[in-house]
Amino acid sequence: MDLEKHTIDNSKSEISLKGIIYNVKEIFMYLLSKKYIIIAICLIGGVLGFLYAKSQKIIYTASTTFVIEGESGPSMLSQYAGLASMIGMDLGSKGEGLFQGENLLELYRSRSMIEKTLMTSVTFENKEQLLVDRYIDMNDLRDEWVNHKNAKNLLKVDFKKSRDSDSSQDVRLKDSLLGVFTKNLLKNNLKVNKLDKKMSIIEVSVSSSDELFSKRFDEELVNNVNEFYINTKTKKSLNNVHILQSKVDSVRGILNGSISAGAAAIDATPNLNPTRQALRQIPTQRAQFSAETNKAILSELVKNLELTKMSLLRETPLIQRVDEPILPLEFKKKGKLIYAFVGCFVAFFLSVSCYFILYLIRKSLK
Repeated sequence: MDLEKHTIDNSKSEISLKGIIYNVKEIFMYLLSKKYIIIAICLIGGVLGFLYAKSQKIIYTASTTFVIEGESGPSMLSQYAGLASMIGMDLGSKGEGLFQGENLLELYRSRSMIEKTLMTSVTFENKEQLLVDRYIDMNDLRDEWVNHKNAKNLLKVDFKKSRDSDSSQDVRLKDSLLGVFTKNLLKNNLKVNKLDKKMSIIEVSVSSSDELFSKRFDEELVNNVNEFYINTKTKKSLNNVHILQSKVDSVRGILNGSISAGAAAIDATPNLNPTRQALRQIPTQRAQFSAETNKAILSELVKNLELTKMSLLRETPLIQRVDEPILPLEFKKKGKLIYAFVGCFVAFFLSVSCYFILYLIRKSLK
């Protein structure tokens, strides 16, 4: 029994293996009979891949790398905080940075910074032009707007025109367009990242089909964000400097007035009667007391002013650019031969798959 069962199993295995080989051979012969059609489809795929690569624009990339160095740790001026607090001033020596880590990277991706950069006027080939207008021309958006349902209003949009002179509808349309441009730039053109997570080197890259737009947008974005970053970091200390400087100037003016008043009292009584000393001594001593008091106040104010200036210098971050975009920019263009090969491969795979499925359907129907 066992021998007979073993013989039957071997026979089934042999038949199954022969069947597989036969089916594979049959499929191969079927595909071979369609070789000219498959070759034609592959050639069409290769031509389409070549034409696609040829139709793609050259992409220029402008990159700026820089290092931001800020003061960290406990303040060196904390021991002087009591002096400033006497006049209600805060030197800001214990404050922490507003933009650290990923916050700074998000600042470059913020809508306000990108829109401000788009609305910046720069010089292209000795001609002043807004970056937003250059962006519109680069993407041929006005040609697309011709067929838009709101074409009449879109074609009349003038970003150079002041918002104060625009109607509410025009302002709304401009803001809407700027919002769309910002999203597209973030998605397709702008990249902001750290070269190394352990280091403070930041890279801002702008890629587009317009070499000059890539360069100028990258430069203006970095300038705008860095300026905003510095102003925000130093705003508190800068306000303290202005307030203290105003108080110093005011007290100095009062001190000079007291000195002048004392001298004027002496000049007013050149031949004073010895029995009338009060006419000179009272105004003179009053002016002298006022001068001494204001002198002491001025001394403390000047000391606090200098400390606040030191705090301002300390809080001002150092932004050192490492690399800047220079012409000609690096560019990338899709390889025609590579895309032709990819087109051939995709066409071959699809044609073989279709014929294979068609073969299975016909065989199942039989």
